[in-house]
Amino acid sequence: MPERPFYQPGASSVEGLPLLLQTFHNHPLVMLKPHWHAQVEVNFIMCGAVHYRMNDHEISLSAGDMCLFWGGLPHQMVDASDDAVFAGAHLPLVHFFRLHLPADVRNRLMTGATLVTDATDRSDSDNFERWNRYVRSGDPAKAEHAVNELLLRLERVRFEPYRLAPETSIEQEAGNPFDQQSLRNVGRMCDFIAENFLYEIDCVDIAAAADIHPKYAMSIFKKSTGMTLNEYVNLLRLSYAQALLMHQDANVLRVAMDSGFGSLSAFNKSFRKLAGMSPSDFRRGASVR
Repeated sequence: MPERPFYQPGASSVEGLPLLLQTFHNHPLVMLKPHWHAQVEVNFIMCGAVHYRMNDHEISLSAGDMCLFWGGLPHQMVDASDDAVFAGAHLPLVHFFRLHLPADVRNRLMTGATLVTDATDRSDSDNFERWNRYVRSGDPAKAEHAVNELLLRLERVRFEPYRLAPETSIEQEAGNPFDQQSLRNVGRMCDFIAENFLYEIDCVDIAAAADIHPKYAMSIFKKSTGMTLNEYVNLLRLSYAQALLMHQDANVLRVAMDSGFGSLSAFNKSFRKLAGMSPSDFRRGASVR
C-alpha cells in the first residue's frame, strides 16, 4: 500500500501568500503539525469525514457539513477518511469584513471559534466546484463573480441553523455594531498591511492608508479582529516565515530578516508565542515526514 501523503506548507501555499484568495476542491491531506495563515477559511465536506484539532477545541465533520474559522490561530486536520473530498476557500480579511454576519458571530470567529452548519444541499456541491473552477480560470470577471457568490452563500448562514464551537467563550467586550464605513476602514488597513508587512511599518503608516487617526485605527481594528495592529502584522510575518522554514536549507536568521522581523530575538519570541516552539524546532520537525 502506498504511503499516505501529508500536507506540507510551502512558500507558494496559503501560509506564504496572505493577500491571495485561494480556493480548493480535492482530497484533504492530514497535517503532521498545526499550521496557521492570515485568512479566514471555509470548508465544505462533499463526501467522507474529517476531524480538526483547533486551538482550543476539536470538531468532526461529515458529508454535507460546512465550517468557517479564522486561520490565524494554530489548527490541524488530524484525520480524514479515505473517501473524503472537500472544497472551500481561504479568504483574506478584506473579504471577511464584507460579510454581513451578526456582530457576535464575527467576534467569536476572530477569537478562535468555529462556525459549523449542516444546513446545506446538493447545490452547494455544484457551486463550490464551480467557484473553484472560476477562481482558477484566469478570468478576473469569473473570479470576482465566484467570490461574490461565495460571500452571499456564507451570509445565508445567519438565516439557517448553525452552531459555534466551543459553545461557551470568554465574554466579549460589549459595544455597538460597526457601521459600514468602519468596516471599510478596517478592510483598507488589512489591504495595506498585506501589501507591506515585509517592510518596516507602524500604526501611523497603517492609519494613513485608511486616512484616519492612528488611535482611532488601533481602536476599531482591535474591536473588529480581537488583535492589535502589531499582532496582525506579526501574524502575516509569521505565516510567511512558516512557509520559508519548510525548506530543508532554511536558515533561521535569514528567514527572520526576510519575513520582516528586525531581529532574531523578536522573531524567536513571536514564533514561540504562536507555535509553542522555536523556529529551529519547527524547521527540524518539518523535515520529518
